[in-house]
Amino acid sequence: MSDGVYYRARAPLRLSFCGGGTDVSPYPEEHGGLVLSATINQYAYASLRPRRDSRMALASLDYDMAVKYDHPRRLSFDGQLDLLKAAIRALAVRRGLDLWVHVDAPPGSGLGSSSTLMVALIGVLSAWLRQPRSPYEVAELAYRVERVDLGLAGGRQDQYSAAFGGFNFIEFHRDASVVNPLRVPPEVVRELEYRLLLCYVGQTRQSAHIIERQTANYRAGRRTTVAALHRLKGQTIEMKKALLLGDVDAMGELLHEAWLSKKRLEAGISNPRVDQLYRLARREGAIGGKMPGAGGGGYFLLLTRFDRKHRVAAALERHGVQAVPFQFEPHGLDTWSARGAGRTRRAR
Repeated sequence: MSDGVYYRARAPLRLSFCGGGTDVSPYPEEHGGLVLSATINQYAYASLRPRRDSRMALASLDYDMAVKYDHPRRLSFDGQLDLLKAAIRALAVRRGLDLWVHVDAPPGSGLGSSSTLMVALIGVLSAWLRQPRSPYEVAELAYRVERVDLGLAGGRQDQYSAAFGGFNFIEFHRDASVVNPLRVPPEVVRELEYRLLLCYVGQTRQSAHIIERQTANYRAGRRTTVAALHRLKGQTIEMKKALLLGDVDAMGELLHEAWLSKKRLEAGISNPRVDQLYRLARREGAIGGKMPGAGGGGYFLLLTRFDRKHRVAAALERHGVQAVPFQFEPHGLDTWSARGAGRTRRAR
């Protein structure tokens, strides 16, 4: 059925520090969007085994879900593993394959898991088909497949973060997106890892629904939404300055301001439980924090005083919140190949 070679891809999930929402059309086309983000050591994975026939077997290891087709032409979009099917169709696959995926965080977690998985899928398919793509090309294709082909609401930052990796200041314009990699001093990275607390509050949500309502607010000219997006752009610039200067306390204060701005985009971004947990965290020693995704649930990122991080974590854990250890990941999409369980060979 196959020659025993597996192609693999790994793309990192991201933390969005500031600017999320300004990357969602039509705002960036009309005003320009800005996002400050960094990737972490949680990933989306894709593994591919070529077949000698025309059959396809697609599987999600997270959901224990699998679908099979006799030929790529028979792919049907029915809500089961449609991300995988859309990537296969976008790259015009005409040969048989077995394809597996899994992600270190669930959809709706706020870490960009769905878009990161799309980047990993494009990476593994491109490696197998010997179609080299730059990080820009991977990110743009991933965006097109999700937002245009599948019609899923969302922005552009997740695809670029996953493709490039590291700390990035990303500009979104009408005709182009520009990724500015940031040379953050190692001691600042270590200080952030020491003082940041990534917490899983549960209640994973459909980010597309929140983004659809946010976009409707913007298109309707809702003043609070438009003003909040403008403020987020300014706060993103200020946070980039604080990051490069190593002013971690200022970053915490700006995270707080950015969260207040983000909540004005759409009512569903927060909820009473999240607001209660955030007030508790601030009382115990968090300087600031925000949801790194569209909102509504998933993960919450907090920047604490160095001597209060343990107290903040303990207080939140008593309320059912799980602290998740992480480190920053400097690299983006990566691919390699392996033959059975033996030695590996890099695909690029």
